[in-house]
Amino acid sequence: MHFAFTEQQLEFRDAVRQVLAKECTTDAVRAAYDAPLARSPRWATLADLGVAGLTVPEPHGGLGLGLVDLVPLVEEAGRVALPEPLATTTGIAAPLLADLDAAGTADARIGPWLDGVAAGDLAVAVADGRWPGAPVAGADGADLLLLVADGADGRELHGVDASSVTVTPVPSLDPTRRLGTPVWAPSPDTVLVSGDRAEAHLATTGARAAVVTGAELLGLADAMISLTAAYAKDRHQFGVPIGSFQAVKHLLAGAQVLLEFARPVVYGAAWALDTGSPDASRAASVAKAYASDAATEAARVSLQVHGAIGYTWECDLHLFLKRTWALAEAWGSADDHRARLLDSLLAGR
Repeated sequence: MHFAFTEQQLEFRDAVRQVLAKECTTDAVRAAYDAPLARSPRWATLADLGVAGLTVPEPHGGLGLGLVDLVPLVEEAGRVALPEPLATTTGIAAPLLADLDAAGTADARIGPWLDGVAAGDLAVAVADGRWPGAPVAGADGADLLLLVADGADGRELHGVDASSVTVTPVPSLDPTRRLGTPVWAPSPDTVLVSGDRAEAHLATTGARAAVVTGAELLGLADAMISLTAAYAKDRHQFGVPIGSFQAVKHLLAGAQVLLEFARPVVYGAAWALDTGSPDASRAASVAKAYASDAATEAARVSLQVHGAIGYTWECDLHLFLKRTWALAEAWGSADDHRARLLDSLLAGR
């Protein structure tokens, strides 16, 4: 299969890159550490561009596009460590709500929720169904939470308005992820789907989340390698730039190779999910494993080349390190996904 993005997809990506380069500087990311916001003027700008509602169906004000269209934009978000909830709201929550809407789920709330996401008025947090009771990324400050609970017929997926949830903030390595533990009371009024249907939606959502998170890790890895290459040109030892040392070149080249191998794997997994490939779940696991490996290696190399200054507040690198270390574990670590892939292959499914 020959895969390439269309001219329109690349133009959209480039437009988003220009907007984020201007509006999401490293100073802006630092500011979000002190006063994190679920939404901001940047989020309104992204909504105006159609980014926030990219995966929302057209009848609800969105563009009705898929992960293949979204992945390059999430990669750009990773490149600037965007604090806003593009991955969680647009990449994970909106497709889940769209699936429920398309499946004819008899819940009058879903349509207005999709309208709100497309307009940039609704930030949504989604619980990882594999870890019930675990902190939820984006829960602290979300307008809507999609949560999982045990019911009489198995697990249930609930849509809960933030006003009905008490969220206890949880300290995170990356404060912009706004981790929180929800305390809430499941009720028949909040159930969206249950039993086997809930399991199917949760499985698809987990695969999408792995791919979207992988795409953000690609952008983070690219940013760290670029930052470090620039630093290696400016930092001098023994009267020459450290970037002229063969050992430094090899470190950066090795990280770049891993990144270049991970990119097509993530893109291919997005395509597999959009087209309903029977191997989509496996592709998503491979994508998350590759992306996590590439980004954590880029982080290791970048910190090694920078030295101790890479940990300091003044150095931009730490903004990307912290996000990378957090996302490498989110929605399953590389080891988790390799184990899942092995189980799937051995089971023949």
